[in-house]
Amino acid sequence: MSGQDSAATARRCRQHRRRILEVSQLLPALHVAPAFSCLELVDVIYYHCMQGHGDASDLFILSKGHGAMAQYAVLESLGIMTNDQFLSVCQPGSAFGGHPDRGNPGVIASTGSLGHGLPLALGLARGAVERGEDKNVILVMSDGEFMEGSVWESLLLAPSLGLKNISIFVDHNKSISRGKIPVMHPNLLPLAPKIETFGWETAEVDGHDSSAIFEAYRSRSGDRPFAVIGHTVKGRGVSYMENEPIWAYRSPNPEEYQLALSELTDQDVDNA
Repeated sequence: MSGQDSAATARRCRQHRRRILEVSQLLPALHVAPAFSCLELVDVIYYHCMQGHGDASDLFILSKGHGAMAQYAVLESLGIMTNDQFLSVCQPGSAFGGHPDRGNPGVIASTGSLGHGLPLALGLARGAVERGEDKNVILVMSDGEFMEGSVWESLLLAPSLGLKNISIFVDHNKSISRGKIPVMHPNLLPLAPKIETFGWETAEVDGHDSSAIFEAYRSRSGDRPFAVIGHTVKGRGVSYMENEPIWAYRSPNPEEYQLALSELTDQDVDNA
């Protein structure tokens, strides 16, 4: 990825954040900060890692279903989701809820019950192999999902099945709705060596550095299932949201909205 591509991704992600904030003003509560946490991961996957976005394309699952607004924002920017659909999220009569629902444009799996995305992805990856299809299955997970036994069972199974066409991008913000993982679940850390012990190739990157994310994916060996551990910040891009658990499920009030908008707009001005 060139420096020009990285700059374009940074501008695009700031626009994604502004659009998510716009939706937040239509609802009493929205998962804003969790979406901001994984935005660069989702954007880089769609724009630089996935091959195509149609029936013959690679497959994407947002296992971190409460980060749906990040996926919706990227789908809107690609023209897969319309502007009206984006602004209809969680509105009466809308097909678009606070978590991804299978059948909506660009969504192949209903998620939100954490820990289920990886088993689904394994099934899709194995199916592609059985059919002789050259498809990669790419998954974004939250680090909190690693508290689920189904995740570790799937991590153990993927290498046993010889699946080389599956990649996980972990949104490792070290935060859950009840607090901080290092405080509440310290034995879960560090993630990367644990995943590697299960037979996966791993890489650790700054989860908000688009070039680092893409380079990790591009440089994978391809002979094992692959996991990128992206170190991220919950609420990234808005100072008062960053690393504050209260923003796991809350919409900014009008004053907070204007402050967040000004911070994101100022960043574009500074980098013009």
